[in-house]
Amino acid sequence: MVKNSFISFLSQEEKEKKRGSVEFQVLSLTTKIRRLTSHLELHRKDYSSQRGLRKILGKRQRLLSYLSKKNGVRYKHLINQLGIRESKTR
Repeated sequence: MVKNSFISFLSQEEKEKKRGSVEFQVLSLTTKIRRLTSHLELHRKDYSSQRGLRKILGKRQRLLSYLSKKNGVRYKHLINQLGIRESKTR
C-alpha cells in the first residue's frame, strides 16, 4: 500500500526499474526517517527509536555516497526531488 505511493512518486522510467534500485531504497528510507523524526518529537526518551533512526540515517548516507560516485546526475536529481540536502549557492 505504501510502496504504491512511492512508485507513483517516481517517474515513468523509474517505475519500470526494479524496486531494489538505489533511488527506491533512498526514497523508502527517507519516509521512514521522516516518520521516526515525528515520533521522536513526541517521545524524546525513546532511545531504541533513536538508535534505529541513527542506523537508517547511516544506511541512507552510504547509499547516497554510492550513488554520487556512480552517477552524479541521478544523485543530484534525487536530492532535488526529495529535498534532502540544502543546495550550496554563491
